[in-house]
Amino acid sequence: MSTAKKEYKRITTKTLVDMKSNNEKISMLTAYDYTMAKILDNAGIDVILVGDSASNVMAGHETTLPITLNEMIYHASSVVRAIDRSLVVVDLPFGAYQSDPKKALRSAIRIMKESGGHAVKLEGGKEIKDSVKRILNAGIPVMGHLGLTPQSIYKFGTYTVRAKEEEEAKQLKKDALLLERLGCFAIVLEKVPAKLAEEVAKSLQIPIIGIGAGSSVDGQVLVTHDMLGMTHEFNPRFLRRYLNMFTEMTNAFKQYKNDVKSGDFPSEKEQY
Repeated sequence: MSTAKKEYKRITTKTLVDMKSNNEKISMLTAYDYTMAKILDNAGIDVILVGDSASNVMAGHETTLPITLNEMIYHASSVVRAIDRSLVVVDLPFGAYQSDPKKALRSAIRIMKESGGHAVKLEGGKEIKDSVKRILNAGIPVMGHLGLTPQSIYKFGTYTVRAKEEEEAKQLKKDALLLERLGCFAIVLEKVPAKLAEEVAKSLQIPIIGIGAGSSVDGQVLVTHDMLGMTHEFNPRFLRRYLNMFTEMTNAFKQYKNDVKSGDFPSEKEQY
C-alpha cells in the first residue's frame, strides 16, 4: 500500500505524473457546487471532477446527455471559487466536441475562460483524436476517458463492463496509447476488467485513474453523492459507501419537521 511521500501545496497536471512516478495513489471525487468543493479541497482530495454526472445527481436526468455547455460552466465556476489546492477537471458535455474539432476547441476555451477550470475531460479514443489534438495545441490540458463512456450509452445499450472481449480490449489499449502520445496528462478507465486496467497503467507513463477498474491503477474516482450514500438506488460492485447520508438526512429532516410542528423549535435560547 502506498503512502503520501510529499505535501503538495497545489495539485497540477505535472503533480499527477510525479505522483505516479513516486507510486503515490491519486484521489479524485466529483463536485458541482461551491460548498461541496470547499469540503473536498479542505479534505485534501487531489482532483475534483466537475462531471457531466451533474445531469444525473443534480438535475435528475436518466443519462448524462442532456446537460449543456452553459450548465457545465455554471457548475465548474461554482467549484473553482472554492479551491485552494485541488486540480479541477471539467467534463466537456455531449455534443460539445465529438463531430467538429473546431467546435471542440471553442467549447474547451469557453470552459477555461468562463469557469477558471484547470483542464477538460473528453470521452473516447481514435474517433475524437482530432478534437483532442486541437484542444491540446491551444495549450489546454486534456484528461481522456475510456472503457464505459456514459455519453455513448445509446450506442452500447448497457452500462455493463466494457472490453471483456479480446478485440475491444486491444482497441482500448491502442486508444490509451494514442491519448498518451497526443499529450493527454491522464486517463480515466471506467468499468473495465482489473487485469486489463493494470496492463494499461503499467504500459503508460501518464496516470490511469479507475472507476470500477480494480486496484492496480494509479488512482480512483467516485461520484461524491454515491460514496456518501446520498443516492441509494445505485449499487454497482465498485461503489464503496462511506456514509449513509440518505438515511441520516431523512431522519434529520423528519426531526426538524416534528420539532416545528410541536413548537419545540425554536426554543427560548434560539430566539432574539
